[in-house]
Amino acid sequence: MKLLFCCEFYYPSVGGVQEVMRQIAERMVKNGHEVTIATSQLNNRNFDSHNGVRIVEFAVTGNLTRGLEGEIERYQSFLANFNADAIMIKAAQQWTFDASWPVLDLIKARKVFIPCGFSGLYEPEYAQYFCNLPNILRKFDHLIFYAERYRDIDFVKNHGMQHFSIVPNGACEEEFSAIKDSSFRERHGIPESSFLLLTVGSMTGMKGHREVAEAVARLNSKGRHVTLILNGNRLPSISDIRVNLATPSKCSGIENLLIRFRHLGKRTSKLAGKACRAFRVYQKEGWKGVWQRIATLLGQKKKTLDYWINDINHQVRNKKILQLDLPRTELIQAYKASDLFVFASNIEYSPLVLFESTAAGLPFLSVPVGNAEEIAEWTGGGCICPALKDERGYTRVDPELLSKMILELMDHPEDLRKLGENGHAAWRERFNWLTIAKDYEEILSGVVSR
Repeated sequence: MKLLFCCEFYYPSVGGVQEVMRQIAERMVKNGHEVTIATSQLNNRNFDSHNGVRIVEFAVTGNLTRGLEGEIERYQSFLANFNADAIMIKAAQQWTFDASWPVLDLIKARKVFIPCGFSGLYEPEYAQYFCNLPNILRKFDHLIFYAERYRDIDFVKNHGMQHFSIVPNGACEEEFSAIKDSSFRERHGIPESSFLLLTVGSMTGMKGHREVAEAVARLNSKGRHVTLILNGNRLPSISDIRVNLATPSKCSGIENLLIRFRHLGKRTSKLAGKACRAFRVYQKEGWKGVWQRIATLLGQKKKTLDYWINDINHQVRNKKILQLDLPRTELIQAYKASDLFVFASNIEYSPLVLFESTAAGLPFLSVPVGNAEEIAEWTGGGCICPALKDERGYTRVDPELLSKMILELMDHPEDLRKLGENGHAAWRERFNWLTIAKDYEEILSGVVSR
């Protein structure tokens, strides 16, 4: 088959979307298919193919709600005229999907879409977007979901659509077959006797690094030494993405004015969204609820991730935090050297890191974010720490409760061992990319249809 995959970011950019698309694309190439990726231009990408996958870059940013900017027409023409057997787009609310809307009817190839969670479903500024979305989704031949129960699949079911499959995420059997390196702890100054906690996620402020650090600060380790590795990469910024956009200084007077109005409109939309959320809290909880939210936000600003890292590293003898951005091979060794993976992200769909934890035989403790509860059920490899969701669907864990659950698992090493073994066995049987790629191949070829 000749395949076109579209995603906002791709290798060498790091993240869940990038990893899933890379794994599927490279395995399709190994199976004899021709794969092209349409994605954003990056300053640190100086090649047009990787592991047999052709990469075509577009200088585009944004989405339909924030505004699309750059080579939109070039991308739409490329999409409409690409001679493919199947086209697969991953994730809503980003340009490779949103810019495709006007040309979907012109595409003759089989069209597959992975919604990827609908993170903005409860955001007021995205109300019109999701009002228009059902008609767009019906133009695709097949939809792929990662979870049996989540906001995106519920949205589709509520609109009477049934042309979908559930294909779980996983972890790479080639990467995690690496032998455990017993010198990992020594390399990073971690005592062999230290109870090693690991959390992994991009440094966006939404991946739970602060919450886990605070939980460790509150942890009564009963004299045992505890080390926490906070691993995370910086997301691409606008300076990393090559987009040839007109700036106000280069525009005519009218164009300059339009750009300023557009940016003003975006700011106004954000303010309106915050006002709507505050009003909903007021309706449900009164002024007390509003002031509690404000107090919480002020408290979070005072006690940042840096605060907790400094608090532990400079004032506590038997605890240590390492903030790292490890190369991939070394990160896999971090999984294998750790005692417990802790995940407190605020927003997810189907977190790859939980599958990677099971692949390493590492038990996990996660908040109920995305389909983490399903992953715990499917793999038997982890536990769930209860946490509430706010009015926008963001998971907010109590660090004190998370701390107590970490201690409970520390006190029961046999339970940790069993969780690790169960998770690893489930990963080997079902949740590896070798197995998962076969499902994608069937869907892309049309073996699995409406």
